[in-house]
Amino acid sequence: MAKREVDIVVISDVHLGTYGCHAKELLKYLKSIKPKMLILNGDIIDIWQFSKSYFPEAHTKVLRRILKFVTEGIPVYYLTGNHDEMLRKFADFNMGSFQLMNKVVLNIDGKKAWIFHGDVFDVTMQHSKWLAKLGAVGYDTLIMLNYMTNWFLTKLGREKMSFSQKVKAKFKDAVKFINQFEQTAADLAVDKNYQYVICGHIHQAEIRKIESTEKRGSVIYLNSGDWVESLTALEYHDKKWQVFQYRPEDFIKDDNEDDKTDTEDLDAKMDVRSLLERFRQEPA
Repeated sequence: MAKREVDIVVISDVHLGTYGCHAKELLKYLKSIKPKMLILNGDIIDIWQFSKSYFPEAHTKVLRRILKFVTEGIPVYYLTGNHDEMLRKFADFNMGSFQLMNKVVLNIDGKKAWIFHGDVFDVTMQHSKWLAKLGAVGYDTLIMLNYMTNWFLTKLGREKMSFSQKVKAKFKDAVKFINQFEQTAADLAVDKNYQYVICGHIHQAEIRKIESTEKRGSVIYLNSGDWVESLTALEYHDKKWQVFQYRPEDFIKDDNEDDKTDTEDLDAKMDVRSLLERFRQEPA
């Protein structure tokens, strides 16, 4: 299967190490593309909820696939989020084409792009981190219940449903938070004279033009969504942005295909569990 060439790929909110993470689907996607640049925009590894008892092989394979891009010389930016905030103390670390940062500004075909996770706009994160962590556990539990419900619905031949999407749609506060998040990001980007502002965090893929609150200009706001429910990424190619949406039917041929990266002795070459446990226990 020929790999699809893409100039820039942005993914965020993968939450490796949690039950809700669709690592197998993400792995298929990463294997299907040949990016010139990969941006990991926060919450890739969920260190908040990390447990030695749960880090499946598929999750490790995603990390190895990312490392494969690095060994091929493809620029990979890992921008920290709130669920992997423990990595922030190592910001500005670089190794070959890999860079660990909190945010980055890139020149994309003559336009400045301001890229960061976006949790800085989350009031809960700033003032009640314990509440945010409790909410993360609740969200993961909701995803597990949703998974079991959808299993039964599939067996009954009925359409799958998304609990969290229904919650977001029903409660005005959730919609209001998303709108405020997007507007705040746009206002700051306009003030800083950026043409693009690219975030993650809210698990809501989006590309749209937003005018600043004070009518001083506009900016293209982009959000890469997540790999827990939406299974989306941002792609930039031929000077155009688009939201990639994973569809199982597009990857049927790839189901049984492995390569050397997948069949290597993963445990011997990358003890992910021990590494993440060390990050989690490091003093702030």
